[in-house]
Amino acid sequence: MKLQKAVFAIILGVIALVVYIILATNDQPAGIYALEIAGLFFMIGAILFLYPLWTAKEDERGNVELDPEKQEDKEIK
Repeated sequence: MKLQKAVFAIILGVIALVVYIILATNDQPAGIYALEIAGLFFMIGAILFLYPLWTAKEDERGNVELDPEKQEDKEIK
């Protein structure tokens, strides 16, 4: 569920990159803004992919559990 937002941001970045390529082939000066938006979406997507690693909790042995289903079960109980 957490990674769904990251995938959505990466998809928006790819769409903005395609828009830039289309505008660049037509020599439109506004294409640079589409490229900047694409880069912004790629950076946001990368940060969102790393977010679960930053917020992972260690158990008493120092192991980190990254399975979201097990983490949700522990939070509910």
